[in-house]
Amino acid sequence: MTTDGDTLATGYDVMLLDLDGTVYQGPRPIPGVAEVLRGLRGRGTAVRFVTNNASRGPGDVAQTLRGMEIDTTTDEVSTSAQAAARVLAERLPAGAKVLVVGAPALEDEVTAVGLRPVREAAGAAAVVQGHWTGTGWEHLAEGSIAIRAGAFWVACNADVTLPTERGLLPGNGSMVAALKAATGAEPVVAGKPEAPLFHIATLSAGASKPLVVGDRLDTDIAGAVTAAMHSLLVLTGVSTPADVLAATPAERPTYLASSLDALDQPADELVPSPQKGWQVDVDHALLASSKGSEDAYELLRALCHEAWQSGITAVEPRDDEAAAALAELGLTRPA
Repeated sequence: MTTDGDTLATGYDVMLLDLDGTVYQGPRPIPGVAEVLRGLRGRGTAVRFVTNNASRGPGDVAQTLRGMEIDTTTDEVSTSAQAAARVLAERLPAGAKVLVVGAPALEDEVTAVGLRPVREAAGAAAVVQGHWTGTGWEHLAEGSIAIRAGAFWVACNADVTLPTERGLLPGNGSMVAALKAATGAEPVVAGKPEAPLFHIATLSAGASKPLVVGDRLDTDIAGAVTAAMHSLLVLTGVSTPADVLAATPAERPTYLASSLDALDQPADELVPSPQKGWQVDVDHALLASSKGSEDAYELLRALCHEAWQSGITAVEPRDDEAAAALAELGLTRPA
């Protein structure tokens, strides 16, 4: 690892790290992540693991990370359940009943902010909804009754799908959609891509200059834009080079890299911008040619710079080096 004072990480006082696709993939840590995190802590940079998953408490998440040999403590984990509970506490008087449509871990967060979790609609001042594999019709029915009666409704997140080893499965957003259809109401969303989770995580670290790091444009990066924070998109998870080329202004990262190792690289090298090693011309497509570089991610940054200005996302290589780099990025097929 470098000790250069001009690396990306040294420009920020806390890293707000997504988990699945950024720190680990399924049950395995992404190679090199543990070393990067040790380096951050060694330089005094705070770390917060920021997750939309509301079904597990911070202690359980921290234990999972330690099982992957990633050092962490419970107070370094910020969940959408905590953010939702904070939103509720700011709105409701102490001791108010909150109908929980979600996991026992969500009940614990409601209790922690001085509110009373319940499972029946009668007397509920609010409804809080988070992902839980145990959610069934009866839970949705109670939520519908409470919302129709005027209860304040908070969703931990609105992720329609949940990535698993078996593929994408229904996420909390799918269950939220059911209550939207049943009530005609819209919830306040506490988790990504809304701002509360990011602000709460930053506050918990006593920090003022956060960097959001994640693998999804629609949650991590969009959330950073909403919260007016800088962001790093890593391509170790959901979003692809093709996705980032086509990203709208609301989903464009400040920095772009292949993996979390980029935190030890100079910040200015990671900004989507013209690159010394590549030529990109704009015509009917983005026409790419090498000027001495074979780094596919340098090319991707140059392509994003032009695509975001022109709106053109089709790419064509002008030489063998560009063809190989584009194939590595999945933007064209190998010859």
